[in-house]
Amino acid sequence: MYMAEIRQIDPASLRGELRIDEPMHRHTSWRVGGAVDQCYKPADVEDLAVFLRQLASAQPVIFVGLGSNLLVRDGGWHGTVVFTHSALSHLELIESGGSDHIYAEAGVAGPKVARFAAMHGFEGGEFLAGIPGTIGGALAMNAGCYGSETWDVVTRVRTIDRQGHTRERDPADFDIGYRVVIPRFEAEEFFIGGWFRLRPGDGNRSREKIKTLLQRRIDSQPLQVPNAGSVFRNPADDHAARLIESCGLKGLRRGGAMVSPKHANFIVNPGSASAADIEWLIEHVHATVKQEYGVDLQREVRIIGEALQ
Repeated sequence: MYMAEIRQIDPASLRGELRIDEPMHRHTSWRVGGAVDQCYKPADVEDLAVFLRQLASAQPVIFVGLGSNLLVRDGGWHGTVVFTHSALSHLELIESGGSDHIYAEAGVAGPKVARFAAMHGFEGGEFLAGIPGTIGGALAMNAGCYGSETWDVVTRVRTIDRQGHTRERDPADFDIGYRVVIPRFEAEEFFIGGWFRLRPGDGNRSREKIKTLLQRRIDSQPLQVPNAGSVFRNPADDHAARLIESCGLKGLRRGGAMVSPKHANFIVNPGSASAADIEWLIEHVHATVKQEYGVDLQREVRIIGEALQ
């Protein structure tokens, strides 16, 4: 019945790209994952609204940017994926009498926003260059690095619901914490953009800071092989990588996946991993740290779908 509901969508009413049975290994930074029932790359927000209105209410939907925080199991996922990267890509400076903001749609990559801010003489957004994903994902999980978090610089967000209605919401509409953003309303809404307020400053200094932060990433993280960034959140007053490394898990392999020898809180795919290999390592690392230290590490990575039968 689910697939029959999917086929009720009228492609002629859409301006974006609709695909059925799309393999997700093409769209996740781990380069693994089975097929999803359908995916859609909207032409713009208005086109996205038309698409969402045609979905049956029972169809699960997720929004995906660069797929840098997502593991899709090898058996795939019965749902609809909306791709935002290079689709919801509007980025602009909004000048308003000394209260200037940068507006970025959900599909804009964090590093692009950081560079755009520096180019226009703002400081305080350099940390966004260290987030390996899009603004939509950063808003959804309060992504951060190097002592700063996304919602530290957000003044408003724009959302869209399953009926295609858009709204502007304030930070007060959400409970915001470390790597968690929980809406204080019941409607199912998705982030499609955000307004960022940064302090006026020296653009050259900002660009130099971005270069320094990116070099730190290169030096400390296994960026040359497919990964999904940090797998676990840091527990209070500690670091997940330290706990994992102290358990002797660096370099541990399962099939084609491996706990990175360079950074213990990264699991990498050197080329032949399955989603099952990666999930096994996630569960093993979690269980080992809990047994050794009594620390219940919380995942940053979202896992969806079915195991391959």
